[in-house]
Amino acid sequence: MKKIFKPTCLVFLVLFCKWTMAQNKQVTGTLTDSSGVGIAGATIQEKKTKSFTTTDAGGRFNMQVPDNAVLLVSAVGFQPQEISTSGKSELGILLKKSSVSLDEVVVTALGVKRSKRNLTYSTQELKGETLTQAKEPNLVNAMAGKVSGVQITSSSGTAGASSRIVIRGATSVFGNNQALFVVDGVPINNDETGTGGAAGAGTNRVADIDPAIIENITVLKGAAATALYGSSGAKGVVMVTTKAGAAEKKPVINLTSELSFEKALLPERQSKYGQGVDGVFANGNEQKTSASWGPLMDTLRINGAPAPVYDPWESFLRKGVTTNNTISVSGGGATSGYFLSYSHFDQQGVVPINDFQRHSVFAKYNTKIYKNLSSTFQLGYTSSNQTRLPEGWVNGPLFVLMGQPISWDPNPVLNPDGSQRLYRFSRNPPLWTVNNMKNDANVNRFIPVVTLNYTPTNWLTITERAGADIFTEQNNYFTAPSPALGPADSEDPNASGFIRNANTNFRQFNNDLIINAHKEFNKFDVNVLLGNNIYSNYSQYMTITGSKLTIGDFYNVSSAKDIKGSEAYYKQRKVGFYAQANVEYNKLLALSVTGRYDGSSVLSKDKQFYPYGSAALSFIFSELLPKSSSSFLNFGKVRVSYATVGNDGVGAYQLGTPYILASRISGAFPFQGQPGFLLSQTLGNPTLQNERLNEFEVGLETKFFNNRIGLEASYFYRKSLDGIIPGVAISGATGYSGTTVNSASIENKGIEVLLNASPVRSRNFSWDVTLNFTSIRNKVLALSQGLDQLGRLVVGQPYNIFYGDKYARTADGKLLVNDAGQPFADGQGIVGNANPDWLGGINNSFHYKQFSLDVFFDVKKGGDLWNGVDSYGDFYGTSKATENREPILLDGISTVDNKPNTVAIRAQDYYRNNRLYEAFIQDGSYIKLRTASLSYRLKPSLLERTFIKSASFTVTGRNLWIHSPNFTGADPEVSSWGTGNGDVGVYAFSSPTSRSVNFSLKLGF
Repeated sequence: MKKIFKPTCLVFLVLFCKWTMAQNKQVTGTLTDSSGVGIAGATIQEKKTKSFTTTDAGGRFNMQVPDNAVLLVSAVGFQPQEISTSGKSELGILLKKSSVSLDEVVVTALGVKRSKRNLTYSTQELKGETLTQAKEPNLVNAMAGKVSGVQITSSSGTAGASSRIVIRGATSVFGNNQALFVVDGVPINNDETGTGGAAGAGTNRVADIDPAIIENITVLKGAAATALYGSSGAKGVVMVTTKAGAAEKKPVINLTSELSFEKALLPERQSKYGQGVDGVFANGNEQKTSASWGPLMDTLRINGAPAPVYDPWESFLRKGVTTNNTISVSGGGATSGYFLSYSHFDQQGVVPINDFQRHSVFAKYNTKIYKNLSSTFQLGYTSSNQTRLPEGWVNGPLFVLMGQPISWDPNPVLNPDGSQRLYRFSRNPPLWTVNNMKNDANVNRFIPVVTLNYTPTNWLTITERAGADIFTEQNNYFTAPSPALGPADSEDPNASGFIRNANTNFRQFNNDLIINAHKEFNKFDVNVLLGNNIYSNYSQYMTITGSKLTIGDFYNVSSAKDIKGSEAYYKQRKVGFYAQANVEYNKLLALSVTGRYDGSSVLSKDKQFYPYGSAALSFIFSELLPKSSSSFLNFGKVRVSYATVGNDGVGAYQLGTPYILASRISGAFPFQGQPGFLLSQTLGNPTLQNERLNEFEVGLETKFFNNRIGLEASYFYRKSLDGIIPGVAISGATGYSGTTVNSASIENKGIEVLLNASPVRSRNFSWDVTLNFTSIRNKVLALSQGLDQLGRLVVGQPYNIFYGDKYARTADGKLLVNDAGQPFADGQGIVGNANPDWLGGINNSFHYKQFSLDVFFDVKKGGDLWNGVDSYGDFYGTSKATENREPILLDGISTVDNKPNTVAIRAQDYYRNNRLYEAFIQDGSYIKLRTASLSYRLKPSLLERTFIKSASFTVTGRNLWIHSPNFTGADPEVSSWGTGNGDVGVYAFSSPTSRSVNFSLKLGF
């Protein structure tokens, strides 16, 4: 019987398999919208088996399905459909746009997802593709010009240099006024570090985040949007959502390889005259001078031969080369999803030994543990290294390079006796610094996040999210002894040699417990959120320095004669309780009310806890319009909000008066083996309370012509009160020089506009335009009693003006000149304003079949700069302006006879004596072709017989064209000394920014 049964079963199984295979078939199809444009990323799911696939960039798909299968077709912004495959193997599916497209989901405060339709405040989203398209290693730079209400400024062109991001203007006197960055609901650090002992900007720590792992970014601009984030969010929030895997998804591997070439953008300089003074040549060897007021190079003869001309830039700078390689894997099982990514970024800057390398590893795993319990675990790890030379005029090579005469041959670097060879005194030769100075910063950073979601009922979700931000930085700076700067036993460490080793340990922990309830009652849709936040951070700084180095080429502190060490650490803790209620009525009205009660360890014990909140209302007026108008106006909403938020914007330990290491005129303690400590000269203030920011906002959101045009506009007015100012001067009779007070007040008001349009939509061609516009006016209303000026802050004036020596003028503003025909100073005053009149950006995206072209222009109108490069170049005769050496007749009024000036002045005398601060304040307006990107995607049909599922090639140009008619430097988008408030608008001897071309290949498997 068994012998008969086995063959019978085998035959039955074979017949069954053949019958089953006969029931399956291959179905291909294309999804398009009403304009015939393919819909990418749509989901096609077989109704019974639940198997699914997604459409490619052209809206195409193919899959195996049973005969007579029913497909469920869905895409964001379109009405879902059910399609029968009975008797069909090829499908053409037209999806109609749905009002749901107006109801897109965005990530808001605390990582909570909400419908954009119902939001009562201003937000703007950037897709991850937009960020990677910029080809910027720093996430902040990748956002530049793309978000209304946001101003981004690069510090310099140094590889790994910091960038500054400010939302809706500066509101605090103290601190950097930068936005808070949040990754998947957890705040992260964005301090500028890595400065070491070298002058110039360091690296802002958001540069550790690999743009390739970002799904999207949501910018929360106003106080109503950020109220739930506590004091940390008072200056705006940038919400970063990372990529994740999906359940029931086969593994997908993406590989991206990029190669960039950078060329420095340099200011023009005169190229006609050689080294010397009064037209007399100095050869830089026997006759040294820092001036280039020598003879014409065309007429100069050396040993009877025409004098050679040397390009200072070419002798020192190099071509920058950048590589970036990324591999990612994503997929999922029945109840889980995963995403893993690794990237290696390697940038070689245009300045020698300036390199920035970053290894980034990111992993995210999400799973459903039980029916109503899910979890997400993610870990980001970054190892980065930045190496650079000092910048600025203290000991940086660029200061000397920019004044280097074109008649001077910088090679050889050393004289035959081994001493430094230079055309002038008291400075290091630029090429000498390459082997004798270095600043090296190594960072290891971990960002783990664990999220648990428990849904006991379909209307209630409990979220527990714990995250950390932990990094260590090792910074090493050294400069060899320099005979050009002084003797080996000099007290100047730049002359005697100097080493500085600094270690930073930073730990930040954040925990949120959130209860979110959502219910619908008749025409009401109610969402209530309650939560608790616990936050703490700890930072430790240990530094050891050594000067008067005694062993050549041995850059170890043990080789120093004078060794000193220091340690500092800070702890800070916050706790917050918050609530939010969102009530929507009949898809017409939406009310949002938030409240938060915060406590901070850095504030007075009596005022540690402080409440604040917001109220906002939106009205979707398009719901009341007749259907006949829907083809013209698809959506219309007005919103209004008022919020008051707190800010504990002060460092730790400002309440008391700490002891500090005492010092003497000749050096620091210990003295004769005994350490000494004295009370700090800054008196602590035990009554410090939080700053307060009040903001009113009104906005309009509309969509027209079947959503082909979208317009969002906002007006805001914000005012800060009780602003914290550390170190305000007080009477010396108290025994102290200053204290910290709550007294500053600053106002900002502005307009933000975002316009999206799709002028052309056809089967093979589309054109999309995005335009943003921002105009902000600010004013310092008050500082402290009896204090009308604090650095670049002046009461009654905009935040961050330029204040210094100004020209003497007549009552009607005409320039006054003395009997020599030279202008002169008339005391000090306001000579410029660093704030732009307005900012704008416009991006055009063109798609034709497999080709796409994106062109992005960035515009800034107004915003003054101080051009320190010209201040130096005018004096030494290297700036472009000094190329014309004819006598100068100034248009002004003579103080001799109060008549128009008739006295001409020699060019050398004019430029060398015209040293006023006002002379070098320039308008920083610009139009910049920030990026242009051309891509080609291979047709999927060409890859059907290969293991490659997708392939694309992209060429991107960055900083291809800059028009700055009133600025004589190379790139007006600069803040040479870093991201601090007082650094804005300073252009002075930092590494030049670059023009680059990037080649990118992306493959999917």
